[in-house]
Amino acid sequence: MIDLPYSLVIEATQEPDFFCFYSPELEGFTGVGHSIENCIYQAKWGMIEHINLLRENNLSIPAPNPEPKITIQNENSKTSQRLCASA
Repeated sequence: MIDLPYSLVIEATQEPDFFCFYSPELEGFTGVGHSIENCIYQAKWGMIEHINLLRENNLSIPAPNPEPKITIQNENSKTSQRLCASA
């Protein structure tokens, strides 16, 4: 079972111990980790913090995904590179 409120994309980079991640469902949420497991751990707590910040700033919060997915892929698109570069 995935214990995340939103889907997560984890991307391997050219560095073997550097991954970036973002949620396509939670605008502005990105991060970096040193392993896939580290990315999932950071995403779990980071999503909670991100939602709290949205709430504090009276911004809309998307409904949680009842069936979130974790996608692991190579870094390959300009969009994802831009998202992860901002983490």
